[in-house]
Amino acid sequence: MPIKRALLSVSDKTGIVEFARKLHEAGVEIISTGGTMKAIDDAGIPVTYVSDVTKFPEIMDGRVKTLNPYIHGGILAVRDNQSHVAQMQKFNIQPIDLVVVNLYPFRETIEKPNVTLAEAVENIDIGGPAMIRAAAKNFKFVTVVVNPKHYDEVAEMIAKDGCTTGKFRMQLAQEAFCHTSHYDDCIQEYLTAQLSK
Repeated sequence: MPIKRALLSVSDKTGIVEFARKLHEAGVEIISTGGTMKAIDDAGIPVTYVSDVTKFPEIMDGRVKTLNPYIHGGILAVRDNQSHVAQMQKFNIQPIDLVVVNLYPFRETIEKPNVTLAEAVENIDIGGPAMIRAAAKNFKFVTVVVNPKHYDEVAEMIAKDGCTTGKFRMQLAQEAFCHTSHYDDCIQEYLTAQLSK
């Protein structure tokens, strides 16, 4: 499946601007959120704000921004299922072929001295894991990237072939589920420690 549309939303912005530039040069439309969008826009790379896709503003201090059918429908749609395709057309949902997400720095937050429970809780990412898991589930059609080390490889594949390989997408999906699993483990271990105080 050709990669025509990408969603980039990263806490760790290492290499994201250069990756976005390569995607743009390959003809990929870029959707983004908050700080990631600003970094891409500041670099002069065309980018669409996620709220322009969802037709809804980021609300509740950013707690709710990507939890929307225009995002998750675009990620989860089974592209060779005519019912899914018909529903995409009916509701004007555009496919998202590449999801590049890494998560709020929960571990780094709780390692700070004197961090409060409230500060820790605000660094529990919700939309990020939801997008990662959705993209990883639909790896037959969607490429998910949670680690900047893959940016160059993904960009090269898109520049050369317009897409990624099925085996590579499955590999990235496995890595994505591992990433969210470790993230959740860190959260539950922290909360367990709080309960024992």
